[in-house]
Amino acid sequence: MDRRKYLKTLAVGSLGATALLQSCEPPKQEVAQAPAFTIDRTPDELIREQKLLSETFFDEHEMKTIRILVDIIIPKDEVSGSATDAKVPEFIEFIVKDMPDHQTPMRGGLKWLDIQCMKRFAADFASCNATQQIDMIDEIAFPEKAKPEMLQGVAFFNLMRDLTATGFFTSEIGIKDLGYVGNKPNQWDGVPQDVLDQYGVKYDERTLAESVKFD
Repeated sequence: MDRRKYLKTLAVGSLGATALLQSCEPPKQEVAQAPAFTIDRTPDELIREQKLLSETFFDEHEMKTIRILVDIIIPKDEVSGSATDAKVPEFIEFIVKDMPDHQTPMRGGLKWLDIQCMKRFAADFASCNATQQIDMIDEIAFPEKAKPEMLQGVAFFNLMRDLTATGFFTSEIGIKDLGYVGNKPNQWDGVPQDVLDQYGVKYDERTLAESVKFD
């Protein structure tokens, strides 16, 4: 299954609408400091962003699980780096603080995943080997094939996949992966000659010199 190709299609079609849709407090861990924004944040926005970056939601075990999950969803390949290379786990950590409605589904889903793996493999998800991890994910990655008892896991994995795709394809690595180049200056060479001939028209010398010809 080419997960990257599927996610790229998903991202191009609905990236903007996907993820840009409380429980006990875990131990504190170091968080990257906010950059000194100058033109893309209002003072209030900057204060709020710095506050969110100074807080921590996921604990170390949860972040370890998230890193494994996002790299299963978007692994490193010959085109670009993995989701962790694109700092998707950090993006997800920020999003659940920025959008608290994601906190319970994410934390509950991570716990659900660990419980399922303990039942199957006598180990939490992060402690399972790669084969066991994929076997577990295959149970919840395909909603149309999932068993009724897996529906909670399906909902969690759908959210994880959406956040991963959004975080990856809005990163520098992901934008390069898409091949998006943005607005770039180009050179217009005028109307093709065969079209001019078809309508019996041609450019005058002034138009050629000022509008069509380039050095």
